[in-house]
Amino acid sequence: MSEQGDRWTDGPEVEQGGETGSPAWSQRQLESLLQAGVIERRRARRWGILFKSLTLLYLVAIAVLLSSGEWDDEPATGPHTALIDIDGVIAAGMEVDADRIATGLRNALEDGDSRAVILRINSPGGSPVQSGYIYDEIVRLRALHPRKKVYAVIADIGASGGYYIASAADSIYADRASFVGSIGVRMDSFGLVGAIDKLGIERRLHTAGEHKGLLDPFLPEDATEVAHIQGLLDRVHGQFIDAVKRGRGDRLGDDPKLFSGLVWTGEQALELGLIDGLGSSGYVAREVVGAERIVDYTPKKEIWDRLAERIGASMARTLAAGGLGWIGTPR
Repeated sequence: MSEQGDRWTDGPEVEQGGETGSPAWSQRQLESLLQAGVIERRRARRWGILFKSLTLLYLVAIAVLLSSGEWDDEPATGPHTALIDIDGVIAAGMEVDADRIATGLRNALEDGDSRAVILRINSPGGSPVQSGYIYDEIVRLRALHPRKKVYAVIADIGASGGYYIASAADSIYADRASFVGSIGVRMDSFGLVGAIDKLGIERRLHTAGEHKGLLDPFLPEDATEVAHIQGLLDRVHGQFIDAVKRGRGDRLGDDPKLFSGLVWTGEQALELGLIDGLGSSGYVAREVVGAERIVDYTPKKEIWDRLAERIGASMARTLAAGGLGWIGTPR
């Protein structure tokens, strides 16, 4: 059917250059919508798998904690050797925090069934303040509980602040290959003066106080300030040396390199008087204390913090292994 001025047809409309409204255009739009729906369903399915996997990891972590007994904080009974781990960098709020270690030490010494305490040290050092707190607490508690010995056992490394703490114990043991010593103090910095000059960067620093910009890495070193910092380091070093001498007494050798910041093996440390013998925590508990059973008194983090760490570690391992490599744009 047709009418002059307008073209009418009873048959199917023929595509003319893919115009909007044509059958071909409508078909392409429909296909696009269907494809988008399929992609969205795939995406939703994959996110669903992710959330189910996370839930499974959560439940597995709870099961592991329960099966390993990490939630059982009931005190041990019967004769035993108490153990406190000093593992990692010594700093406030970290694993080796003075308050946490002091709490474990008090609990261990006050327990009527503990025969002695082992401080199992595996630390490269850290804060001199936190190390000093722990040292002082060991000395104080040893005086309150003179019948119970405190032994330090160095594992892989007992250096700097780690050895500072060890020197407060009645006796120190280590493996022949342990790293022991590093009786010194350091302060790290860097200088970028030449770098910003080459890049054409202008340093702007506004202070109230002549030396408030002390150790600014973008400014040249000032001889007066360097001397002041060196004086601080020397003073803290002197405190460290005094603590070691008080703790070790006449067992300490007279080698002039002892306080140079050098580190030695366990065998060398024994010759220098830095330690009293070679042996592990098990050896000390069995052969020295005479109570082979070891009970861990290291204060644990809150249960949910430990659980979160377990889940985080599991997820990191899964991601590293490519187990979640399917997350992202569907293919």
